[in-house]
Amino acid sequence: MSILIKPIITEKATANSELNNCFSFFVKTKANKVEIKKAVEAAYGVSVEKVRTINVRPDRSTKFTKTGIQHGKTNAKKKAIVQLAEGEIIDLYTNM
Repeated sequence: MSILIKPIITEKATANSELNNCFSFFVKTKANKVEIKKAVEAAYGVSVEKVRTINVRPDRSTKFTKTGIQHGKTNAKKKAIVQLAEGEIIDLYTNM
């Protein structure tokens, strides 16, 4: 199974990739920085300088229905921000 789930394509992530050469991905929650670095280098054929990770907590919600109060939550996620070496680039839009 791959450690990389999908790239994050938002305005903030796109601006970060253009200005700082940093790309963002959703990754498996159990993955560490070394595994993420190897997975990005193998998948895209680039050299990675730095990996930063963020654990995103689950969102909790409460709904008031006829049958009572329903509690729920979303799944926890992990994001990785990968900084590439100077001159390297990942083209995320070719496979769309």
